[in-house]
Amino acid sequence: MRRLLSLAFAFAVAACTSGTGNDQNAAAEARGPREVAPILTGADARDTQTYARPEVARVTRVALDLDADFANRRMAGTATLDIQAAQGAHEIILDSRGLEIEAVTDAAGQPLQYALGANDAAKGQPLTIRFGEGAAPTQVRIRYRSAPDAEALQWLTPQQTAGGRHPYLFSQGQAILNRTWIPTQDSPGIRQTWEARITAPEPMKVVMSGERLTPEGEDAGNRRRAYRFRMDHPVAPYLIAIAAGDIAFRELGPRTGVWTEPAMLDRAAAELADTERMVEAAERLNGPYRWGRYDVIVLPPSFPYGGMENPTLTFLTPTFLAGDRSLNGLVAHELAHSWSGNLVTNATWPDRWLNEGFTSYFENRIMEALYGRQRAAQEEALSFAEIEKALVELGADAPGTRLRDDSGAESSGIVYDKGAAFLRTIERTVGRARFDAYLTSYFDRHAFQPMTTARFLSDLRANLIRGDAALEQRLQLDRWAYQPGLPDNVARPDPAAFAAVDRALAAYNAGGDVGAVPYSGWTTAERLRFLNGLPREMPAERLAALDRAFNLTASGNSETLFAWLQLALANRYPPAVPAVERFLAGQGRRKFVLPLFETLWGAEDWGRPIARRIYVRTRPSYHSVTSGAVDRLLGAQGRQAP
Repeated sequence: MRRLLSLAFAFAVAACTSGTGNDQNAAAEARGPREVAPILTGADARDTQTYARPEVARVTRVALDLDADFANRRMAGTATLDIQAAQGAHEIILDSRGLEIEAVTDAAGQPLQYALGANDAAKGQPLTIRFGEGAAPTQVRIRYRSAPDAEALQWLTPQQTAGGRHPYLFSQGQAILNRTWIPTQDSPGIRQTWEARITAPEPMKVVMSGERLTPEGEDAGNRRRAYRFRMDHPVAPYLIAIAAGDIAFRELGPRTGVWTEPAMLDRAAAELADTERMVEAAERLNGPYRWGRYDVIVLPPSFPYGGMENPTLTFLTPTFLAGDRSLNGLVAHELAHSWSGNLVTNATWPDRWLNEGFTSYFENRIMEALYGRQRAAQEEALSFAEIEKALVELGADAPGTRLRDDSGAESSGIVYDKGAAFLRTIERTVGRARFDAYLTSYFDRHAFQPMTTARFLSDLRANLIRGDAALEQRLQLDRWAYQPGLPDNVARPDPAAFAAVDRALAAYNAGGDVGAVPYSGWTTAERLRFLNGLPREMPAERLAALDRAFNLTASGNSETLFAWLQLALANRYPPAVPAVERFLAGQGRRKFVLPLFETLWGAEDWGRPIARRIYVRTRPSYHSVTSGAVDRLLGAQGRQAP
């Protein structure tokens, strides 16, 4: 087990005096010393995606005082950083990507020397602030602006919103995009507390992933209002998030609620009605919820992910709004991140499975608690199919099929689903009660701290296995974590989970009539099992019969619509093309957008002209997370009109 070390510093950091107002400073002082998270040292905890050298000097708190400039698509103002520096340190290195630095000073306003280093296409530039001789300052203040094309920020026009009257802004910081609007040490292993004062033009409201100090804002003059937030628990920097627009709020329970555009509020609140129950179920599983409120915001459709687990305020795509709560496993997943990911966070990105694999496991447990074992078993089987798909696509012996992986493969079937299968295998080997007790203690012992795979395995051995050599051999921990493929002790899904669907699928694939398929009575999971089990080569008349019988092209469920469109495009089925174009123009979720363009692009003479035509029109509406992935697929010619 690698030891957890705190840096040996010569002094403690005093309470900061940021540019966000004396009332906020006084409140901070009244709360006492701020929590400072430890950092992990050792080769397994070295983050190659940051320029920071936290063993020399590290950021412990960020205080933002920024104006949201919608006209120029910039965040502009100051970031005041509390820092801890080792004895004799003469500089601190931050991460920056496209930031326009105007000045850097210490807390007294004295200028500090700074320099931006060479730009790296992936990492951006190091921002080095030099202290000179003598003791290092405990605080630095940076005046800056983000670039109009900052990759973490998406500025939407009124026409890109549901209301159509006001612009909209949201951020997406994971994995290393927050350095495009916040100058800090952008590494998940360097946890930081933060506070913010944000101004925006009226009548827009601002929300962030922290405690709201003035819910309705304050008059900032010039038809602008200021909003204040704070997060007193140390978090990974990618979890600092913002949204601003014409949004309204509705309570869902004593500590839960939803923000979204007024036109979407009724629909969103109905879909999210079980949120409070989910929090209660998660607490029974993982221990107390430690973040105060659990609110969500349903964003405009260009949001690139299904959800983002920003503390106190989960960001959600509207594509989960199916009208029947059949896709609210997404909410359970993001809620579960309040423990795995937010409370205990991967120290580096090759250990991302510690966030996503854990969370996928907990998602399934929450769904079982709320909706029963059958739904959980079916969703577990779908998850296992994603592992098998990843092993075929990557190769069973490929490095990218390891849990702890630095190959850059980034397969969700491994990071999410194999990670969940690992924990499920431990659960079924040692028993649910024993494993649940271990997990609760794990979150208690490592709350608000970073984690590595090596340290997690050491914790398992110390607190669960406890020297039991036979149990150690049965679990195969190192094989799961560090070897490719799927170990032979894997806990497999219940073969009866989809027994009825599989019988109907086999009969249909053998030439059976579509009228014998009881599609209308199936759950979303059962429908996905059926659609994904259909052969990838089908005659047009068979596809047309399916569409007529089940109204697939008009489905309001984004998951089943996506599965159908993938099947139709794989068969070069022209009647599906208008629906594909509507779907790609109507949302920007990378999970849907990228595979559909991949399928079109793979159909060369037939699909590539369609892909180019659609992408020229839809690319401006996508977040950089989505457009960047499609850009890499299509290349320069794919962004040109055919």
